[in-house]
Amino acid sequence: MTSPATPGDPGGTRLPSIVVSDVTKTFKLRHTHSFKEAFLGFIRHKTLSTTFSALSHVSVEIQEGESVALLGYNGSGKSTLLKLISGVLLPDKGRILTRGRVAGLIEVGAGFHPDLTGRDNVYLNAAILGMSRKEIDARFDDIVEFSEIGEFIDTEVKHYSSGMFLRLAFSVAIHTELDVLLVDEILAVGDAPFRAKCEVRIRELIQQGKTMVVVSHDLPMVSSLCERGVVLRNGQVTFDGRIDEAVAALSEHD
Repeated sequence: MTSPATPGDPGGTRLPSIVVSDVTKTFKLRHTHSFKEAFLGFIRHKTLSTTFSALSHVSVEIQEGESVALLGYNGSGKSTLLKLISGVLLPDKGRILTRGRVAGLIEVGAGFHPDLTGRDNVYLNAAILGMSRKEIDARFDDIVEFSEIGEFIDTEVKHYSSGMFLRLAFSVAIHTELDVLLVDEILAVGDAPFRAKCEVRIRELIQQGKTMVVVSHDLPMVSSLCERGVVLRNGQVTFDGRIDEAVAALSEHD
């Protein structure tokens, strides 16, 4: 169960922002697409589903202010782990503890209501992230300016391109009073100037002592942004250490 870590640090040392303790996550893969197929498969004694272990007994602790990259090839479990940390998914076994306000950029446009305008979605998403109406009012202009979609802010979101989703979602997330930022491949979407602006903003958040966890196949980018890398392979942690050593460990499996 995802829950906040207990605050308080009598020793004066840096507290963990994220604790992943012996976490396992399994998905059921169905091999039928309709009730009829499932019924016929049952009659014929065919296998209707199989299980897939996305994560197996994973333990990771991320300290306050750390910038960490989750590295691995497709199917390694890194995006699943990020979704578990964000609370989008719940673990089957183990525990995940987070401390502070978590803002996740997990999927482009996730949490946006297609029939609402960009303006309405800014208020909706910012409220979900824990901002008050007064806070949103104070930062609304900055959010819109950063997103670069000012002329479309009163257009229904269902008419937005994926790039417009990205810019607005990212802008809302980074203008909240966040403590932990989770990013999953989202910087791969959008044009080069906007990606560069996003990287600058992320660096500012890191310098402010925010905790960041990023999933990306862009090794040069994560090498410059992150100080630590956690390599996942077949749902298990195979390396956890300095980012340059993590990238090297990942490359060993090429």
